[in-house]
Amino acid sequence: EGFATRDRQAAENFRRAAERQGVKKIIYMGGLGGSTKLSGHLASRQEVGRVLAAGPIALSEVRAAVIIGSGSVSFEMLRHLTEVLPVMITPRWVQTRCQPIAARDVLAVLVGLLDHDLADHQMLEVGGPDVLTYRDMMQIYAEEAGLRHRLILAVPMFSPSLSSRWVGLVTAVPTRIARTLIDSLITEVVVTENAATKFVERPLSPYREAVSDALERVEGNSDDTRWHEA
Repeated sequence: EGFATRDRQAAENFRRAAERQGVKKIIYMGGLGGSTKLSGHLASRQEVGRVLAAGPIALSEVRAAVIIGSGSVSFEMLRHLTEVLPVMITPRWVQTRCQPIAARDVLAVLVGLLDHDLADHQMLEVGGPDVLTYRDMMQIYAEEAGLRHRLILAVPMFSPSLSSRWVGLVTAVPTRIARTLIDSLITEVVVTENAATKFVERPLSPYREAVSDALERVEGNSDDTRWHEA
């Protein structure tokens, strides 16, 4: 409850502390979403960027949609839903378009920005090479995980509140966090100009490859999922 207020205060505290210490640049990982009607979660992510940019320190704000990697809560929600439920009755958000990006590609962008000359405030949208619906993302995950084809039925009467309770019941993601994320899934998150291609010195990872890499890490226990013990 009240995460937006706490995030705003944390961003202001961080900016002031950075100014006192003579920090020259800030690189902030935010959320993609160009719609004027954003969910509370996406609006808060972008508000944090505005708070950080309000000071004298140069800011690079990187905006991404779903990050595909072990520990990414959006990925963990998608992973658990697909693994647990061979048949899903879902809200309309499964038809929303998204441009997921591999965690390693996001990291390459963030590291690349360390040596990049910054304007006072630049906003960079990043995404992988594939634009998919959430339905597509779950089906491809099932294929990469060696699961049977999932039957996914979208129905209009599935409210965000009911949907989040369902996600909280069948996945390791707590209901209140699921509600915040599900509110955001209604918004189409596709980049207009993909800045990732400027900083990743290799082809960006397709969604299928990103899922395969994440599964190897999860199964090999090289990365613990953040919500594993939730």
